[in-house]
Amino acid sequence: MKQPDGFIQKGEEELVCRLQKSIYALKQASRQWYLKFDEVVKSQGFIDNPLDECIYLKFHGRHYIFMLLYVDDILLASSNLSLLHDTKRMLSNYFEMSDLGEANFVLGIEISRDREKGLLGLSQKGYIERILKRFNMENCTGCDVPFSKGDKLSCEQSPKTEQEKLEMQDKPYASLVGSLMYAQVCTRPDLAFCISVLGRFQSNPGQAHWVAGKKVLRYLQRTKEYKLVYRRVEELKLEGYADAYFAGCLDTQKCTSGVVFLFAGGSMAWKSVKQQNVSTSTMQAEFLAVYEATSIAIWLKNFMSMLRIVESI
Repeated sequence: MKQPDGFIQKGEEELVCRLQKSIYALKQASRQWYLKFDEVVKSQGFIDNPLDECIYLKFHGRHYIFMLLYVDDILLASSNLSLLHDTKRMLSNYFEMSDLGEANFVLGIEISRDREKGLLGLSQKGYIERILKRFNMENCTGCDVPFSKGDKLSCEQSPKTEQEKLEMQDKPYASLVGSLMYAQVCTRPDLAFCISVLGRFQSNPGQAHWVAGKKVLRYLQRTKEYKLVYRRVEELKLEGYADAYFAGCLDTQKCTSGVVFLFAGGSMAWKSVKQQNVSTSTMQAEFLAVYEATSIAIWLKNFMSMLRIVESI
């Protein structure tokens, strides 16, 4: 590390400090933290998931506990309270840790439970309200859908004159798409298609694209309390669906694939993406959509097999 200002020895300006341990905010700090954490939890009997190395699992007899790591936030889920408390004590012995109790918020996602009915819900109402306020849409009128059937966006609607470009200079279009994307990735599969379309015009958005983005905000205003709901079921079963929108892109005539997987009564994986090739028939478009779904299904099968929560997939 470079010598801090005020501590530089005269005549030894070229020397650097040798660190005995990593310091927060250095480039290698997060890497060193992960290596240390990984070493500690594995020494206590946890094993990581090869497909997502920030998910750890430990079995103790018939009981199990999951440990999810995101930077320095840890989420625990266990089938046994005693195992849960033992794990918390273990972590406290090795690290400075604050026990925040039962998880209610994680990464901007609100967790709600109804234990009597066996329901668990995930929503981003607070995050969506912050988005609406950020773009001065907190008092807007809600609408029923993010995209209507007749809504068509293309590069032809991008600015062509200097005046049109000047009008779009103060419009934070890329910021809007990025903000909406986080909601779509976490809890809102109903936004997948419209975010996929809006993201195609970030390099040169026009007024029509900006209006379409604000329409998505109006939809979120009406549906900000929507949540993903998972329910207790007798048999955990993974179900997947795929479809294709033929020649949906006006600029390239490429199709759009849509994929969603359901688990425990709720969506757990989804995707809407423009296909790489131009399909010459609806059959070819559907085949490519099924291929996309199959690729995700294989990953989910391997991932869930490592979690050992289902007997077979």
